[in-house]
Amino acid sequence: MNDNEKFIQEMYCASMERTIKRLWITTILLIVLLVGSNICWIVYENSFEDVTEVTQDVDTGNGEAVVNGIGDLNYGENKANSN
Repeated sequence: MNDNEKFIQEMYCASMERTIKRLWITTILLIVLLVGSNICWIVYENSFEDVTEVTQDVDTGNGEAVVNGIGDLNYGENKANSN
């Protein structure tokens, strides 16, 4: 192996070392970004409040059923009698 071949081989090895270093940096950066984006989605999804709407049929006879904000049930007058 002459000096020219050794020089070319060392240049190739140095080039591959730089490439491997860049690949490691890219891999670590991608992993950090993946974890960060997952944390952002978890925070985003937990920022909403789950609201459940419940409907119920009520048989009040001749009166009306009125449900207030806290869930109290009051029976009003019959519409036929309120005229």
